[in-house]
Amino acid sequence: MSLQDVLARIDRDLPEAVARLETLLRIPSISTDPAYRSDCAKAADWLVEDLRGIGFDASARPTPGHPMVMGHGGNGGGRHLLFYGHYDVQPVDPLELWHSDPFGPQIEDTPRGKVIRGRGASDDKGQLMTFIEACRAWKAVNGTLPGRLTIFLEGEEESGSPSLIPFLKDNAAELKADLALICDTGLFADRVPAIVTQLRGLAKVEFTIRAASRDLHSGGYGGLAINPLRVMARLLAGLHDDKGRVTLPGFYDGVTELPEDIRAQWQGLAFDHAAFLGDVGLSVPAGEQDRTPLEMLWSRPTCEINGLWGGYTGAGFKTVLPAEAHAKVSFRLVGQQDPAKIRAAFFDYVRANLPADCTVEFDQSTGSPASHMAVTDPAFELARKALSDEWGMPAAFIGEGGSIPVAGYFKTYLGMDAMLIGFSKDDDQIHSPNEKYDLDCFHKGIRSWARILAALT
Repeated sequence: MSLQDVLARIDRDLPEAVARLETLLRIPSISTDPAYRSDCAKAADWLVEDLRGIGFDASARPTPGHPMVMGHGGNGGGRHLLFYGHYDVQPVDPLELWHSDPFGPQIEDTPRGKVIRGRGASDDKGQLMTFIEACRAWKAVNGTLPGRLTIFLEGEEESGSPSLIPFLKDNAAELKADLALICDTGLFADRVPAIVTQLRGLAKVEFTIRAASRDLHSGGYGGLAINPLRVMARLLAGLHDDKGRVTLPGFYDGVTELPEDIRAQWQGLAFDHAAFLGDVGLSVPAGEQDRTPLEMLWSRPTCEINGLWGGYTGAGFKTVLPAEAHAKVSFRLVGQQDPAKIRAAFFDYVRANLPADCTVEFDQSTGSPASHMAVTDPAFELARKALSDEWGMPAAFIGEGGSIPVAGYFKTYLGMDAMLIGFSKDDDQIHSPNEKYDLDCFHKGIRSWARILAALT
């Protein structure tokens, strides 16, 4: 049988695929709330039975939290592929802002086409089902699953994945494959198919500067006593120069330049930074002035002040010199930047610039390094061509400004790269009321995975 037969089967069976997604969406698998523990187990069991129905040797594996779903199928040649998704969902609060039952999925007509609305429709049940439906169609047409496949579905992604690293370590031999496929990302600008090949890492610091033993009256002590808020403001202001570069010594150690072929792809995306900023009431890029906007978002490191407080912040005025000042600072990391070294450089900077009578206390949080995929692996170009063929436009290798820790964990604990391919849109309202997933994205997502499987197995 040919790929075209599989694609035709996907088209013909789309109503049944949507019905299966609706069934999964009705299960309120909210991982953060203990009241829904049994529902998370129910979602895992439903997926196990669905995978078994199309030929996977599947089971729900217990963890201290919610089950992991594991499935193995296919015995052909080619690459061994591991597919990852998550079946847990965010809470639905505030419920009163939903237009319909969050766990009563509805098909709606919108000016941009039909959507399926419900919690988890886009993040991540609709996305993970695109891969399972592609496998289903392949099995129906060919009688076997493609290549060698492992399915790995998590139930705690929305609650910080506390069981993930121990599970990866304990089951590394079973989970290890040639390449991971992760479906938890989206289209670029809501229309361009994309493979995320680099993710920024993260380092965080929360710290407190202390001075006097108590808050002081500014009339009695102002001008003589040190003010921790003034010290904090000076320290934070010194983290950037007037061109947007971070001033910490050694901060740019390990930062690599963007390859020219990737730079050309990004330029070809014709990113409208004015519209992007305009959507949130801004107009001027504020990062490194010698970099393009997409470089600032995807391939350059950042230092951001996420919180700053101290003294009296209630209604009216209270003229005090506060005894303490507090701040939260985060760093998005790229290349080979080391989160521990970045935190240490920040600690040294603060201590070196701390005046007399002040002390500082730092939190003990850790961080995660950036992830870079080996796009020289021919599989990446094969997948990019498959996406281009399905969507009728060139797919792109792109970056992601945020962090998707599981991709880094696969590299660290399983020694394999990951392709992050997804079909969500910016207006899917994930984590918000009235979440939705475009049915066209669901349909073309299934077809995309069928093409990718044909190319890689």
